[in-house]
Order: sequence, then structure tokens, then C-alpha cells
Amino acid sequence: MSTTSVIYADHSASTPPHPEVIRTLTEVTQRIYANPSSIHEWGGQADQLVQRARAVIAEALRVKHSEVLFTSGATESNNLAVFGVVRAMQSQGKPVHVIVSKIEHASVYACYEQLEREGVEVTYLPVNASGLVEPEQLKLALKPHTALVSIMHVNNETGSIQPLKELGALIKAESRALFHVDGVQGLGKLPVELASWKVDLYSLSGHKIRAPKGVGLLIHRGQFPLKPLMYGGSQEKGLRPGTMNVPSIVALAKGVRLATEGQEAAYGQLRQLHDQLVDYLQTQPQLIINSPLEEAFGAPHIINISFVGMKPEVVVHAMEKRGVILSTQSACSSKLDKPSRVLTAMTKDNARAASGLRISLAPDMTLEQVELIAKALAETVNELKGLIR
Repeated sequence: MSTTSVIYADHSASTPPHPEVIRTLTEVTQRIYANPSSIHEWGGQADQLVQRARAVIAEALRVKHSEVLFTSGATESNNLAVFGVVRAMQSQGKPVHVIVSKIEHASVYACYEQLEREGVEVTYLPVNASGLVEPEQLKLALKPHTALVSIMHVNNETGSIQPLKELGALIKAESRALFHVDGVQGLGKLPVELASWKVDLYSLSGHKIRAPKGVGLLIHRGQFPLKPLMYGGSQEKGLRPGTMNVPSIVALAKGVRLATEGQEAAYGQLRQLHDQLVDYLQTQPQLIINSPLEEAFGAPHIINISFVGMKPEVVVHAMEKRGVILSTQSACSSKLDKPSRVLTAMTKDNARAASGLRISLAPDMTLEQVELIAKALAETVNELKGLIR
């Protein structure tokens, strides 16, 4: 099948690099190959590019230059945020309690599971049927020794948008806890307001915003200590040792700038595509829409559906034969043969959770493509529904 005839609707798993990002990555790779930690002039030139990239990102996210830490991606950023805070608190001999929502990405959720195995007190916050953390539940969970709360901006499977401004204000009013937000699925689609959300730690990944794979960042706002995950160098204030990936860092800065500058226009286009696709899906009685449909609660680029009774991987392959690429759970969990943890938390329905499918859109897609996705889904449902027992 020619890639030109394929409709790629798995943008929440990874995005095609922007042409300007590719040009930047190629030019810097070819021209600037010295180590930015070296003291000679070529090393200084490389370091200047890193610092310029840091400044571009700081301006786009309205944070301080010194608060931008470069990593290999959001998985590393999330691990550094969670383990960095907890290890720092433990080293001071303080009791530690942490809170995480039940629908976090695996790169956050698994950190808390590991902490629990180590004996740390962990509270797992439930969500309502729209996938939202309710402030009352968070308030009940907070304790005098709560050190960290992790709640994502936009859920990667369903698109649920958390009320971060309300939750952040509550955390700061009721506790001394730090607030960590996985922002991977929000940047470029929704406004990002770290100051008004009262966020202390914010994670991003390049390949979700049309920048390269293998590069990301952690915004570390404030003076609180973090313990590094790795040792061996003084890069990134000693928190992320190792030779810096200059071409990818510069390309990431380009991606962040393009995403933030184009956010408002992207939202309008995505909302139109989203609403059109929802209209089509609602004509299919075999399909259940799991994503919240209220604009305030659901992101415009993700629609999660269940074809109850049918294995989602069967649907994915049937759709691929019809020229449409979509996914089951998040890409990090899609090969696990078990129901979606996110859908289980939201729906309390194992059948729906075991049959979830995710369609994730891009602003440069067209209404014609959305119609073709809907047509392919209708054909697939008609083909497979007789196999359900």
C-alpha cells in the first residue's frame, strides 16, 4: 500500500516531523558536531545553540531560561520528576506521601507503582465518567506529608482535559506538595498556562509535536531539589549527565515554537474535524464513544471508541487494510493483552476497556479524510459484527 494513499490517524502515538524541523535538524547535524561541553571555540558555538534553544522554549512556555532541562523524551522527564522529588525528600529523612491519578501515562503511573513497591505511601486518585479528577477527591487525598501530585494535562487515550487551574490552586492551598503535569498531549492543541496552573514540573516530548524522537524536556520551576537518575557529568545542572544532543535540542525548540504559535489555528481546525467525525460515529450503534464530548472536557484531537465484543487489534488490522492507521491503547501499552487501565478507571466496564480504539487527528487533515475514516469504520463494523458472540 502506498503511503500517499494511507490516512494516518495515530498522531497521539507519534507525529510526522515538520519540514522546518527536518531542515533545522539536518543543518545543525551537518554543521555543528562539536561537544557543547568542550572549552574550545567550536564547543562554544555548539553550546550557544543549546542556550538559544533553551531561550526559545522558555519564551514559548513563559518560564525562566534556567528552568528548561533537556532530556531524551517525556518518559525520562516523568521519571526524573517523580523519582527526583521523592529521592530528594527521602534523603532529608522526611516521610513521603505521593498522589497520582489512575489514568496517567505508563511513564508516570509505573513510577508510582515502583515507589509503592519500595514502601512509599501512594494514593491513586479515581476519575469520573469523563476521565476527570474531581477536586473533592484530591482534597481528601492530600496529607500534611504529601510531597508530590502527578496529574496530566490531556489523557493520551481519551483526550480528557484535567481542570489543572482548579487542581493546582487546591494543591497549593491545602498542602506543601509539588505539582507535576505530563503535558505531552496538550501542547500545540490547547493553551498552556504553567503559572496559573501553579505547576512545578512539566514534561514534554519532541515527537508528539512534530519534532524529533529521542528528545524532550522537563520544566523545573522553582528552587526545590531533585535527585538525578543518572551520574557522570555536570550537564543540565547535574540532573541529566551526558553529551547533549545539539541537533535534536535545536529542532525541539523549533517544534515547540511552531506548536505554540500555531495552537489557536490548530485548535479550530481540529475541533471541526473532531465534531464531524463524532457525528459520523454516532450513526454506528455498535460503536461506543468513550471520550468526553463536551468541549471543555475533551481535547479536539483524540476520540476513543469501543467496539464491544471485538478484539481491538482485529479492528486495527482491518482498518489498515482499508488504508486507515489508528491504534488501540497508548503506543507504550498497545502490545499488552489486557484491558485499558484508563478505560477501566473511567467506565468501570471491562468489556469496553478491552475493546478500546483511539483515533487521533492532526490539524492538516481534511474533512474528506475524516469522511473516509468513518466510511472505513462502517465497513469494518459491518464485516466483523457477525463474528461477535
